Amino acid sequence: MKLTPEQLAQFDRDGYLFFPGLFTPEETQNLNDAVPELYNRREDYNIREKGKDAVRTNFAAHMYSEPFAKLARHPRMIEPVQDLLGEALYMHQFKINGKMAFEGDVWQWHQDYGTWLNDDMMPTERAMNVAIFLDDVTEHNGPLMFIPGSHKKGVVEAKHDLTTTSYPLWTVDNDLIRQLVQRAGGKQGGIVSPKGPAGSMILFHSCLVHASGSNLSPFDRVSVYLSLCAVSNHIRRYKRPEFIAHRDFAPIECLPDDCLLNDYPVDLPWKDGIPATAMQTSMEAIEPMPERKAA
Repeated sequence: MKLTPEQLAQFDRDGYLFFPGLFTPEETQNLNDAVPELYNRREDYNIREKGKDAVRTNFAAHMYSEPFAKLARHPRMIEPVQDLLGEALYMHQFKINGKMAFEGDVWQWHQDYGTWLNDDMMPTERAMNVAIFLDDVTEHNGPLMFIPGSHKKGVVEAKHDLTTTSYPLWTVDNDLIRQLVQRAGGKQGGIVSPKGPAGSMILFHSCLVHASGSNLSPFDRVSVYLSLCAVSNHIRRYKRPEFIAHRDFAPIECLPDDCLLNDYPVDLPWKDGIPATAMQTSMEAIEPMPERKAA
């Protein structure tokens, strides 16, 4: 899937693109059908909500689940990011976020690159997220909120929040959020929230400031997130387990466009369990970090 000049200009301006209903109901259902069994597993890669049994995030399903291994190689997700970054990509992170009915907690205001820089020593912002809705997303079930154009600010100061939720996050100060929202239009468009049917896709910049509220509705809001990084921009530190921050920097090879509906062979290296080496961590840099340019 190639982006048009108009879409490229919109991404540069706003920091995100929204594609309502890009995947068919049948494609989306094939993915949805695999989620309950994954969430039921008592494994380290399932992070549960603070004080609850509901799954907040399932990591690395593409390493042990065939439907999600195929999604991780889908051209509708990979090719637009290759267009934008102009380089082959590897999978930095793969998540199935489960903002479950009544129990899904907040995601604080943050930039994804803030975490990738501080925890993983990713050299630059040449990475981004692609999100797929597995449920309909409405104003009621905790949709994503973006501050349009906030990626233009570059990397902003963040603090490590270890207590608000079950998942540590490098979060942005409220005063800076006020400034960014005002700059983006205040009450007239300073915060946007893409909503749409299951199968919709969002592509957004790694420095775009975003958040989501809790889900107090009776409707689940499960979404898949691919964090795709330029191969030359791979992480330089293994502070986190490999199921959170991947260490295989081989370029992704796309499957045919119909891969979610038909059989194609995919490698499932963790189908029999996560190897011990994937759980090993280190604070040492694996190679020197290149110098950062001022934003």
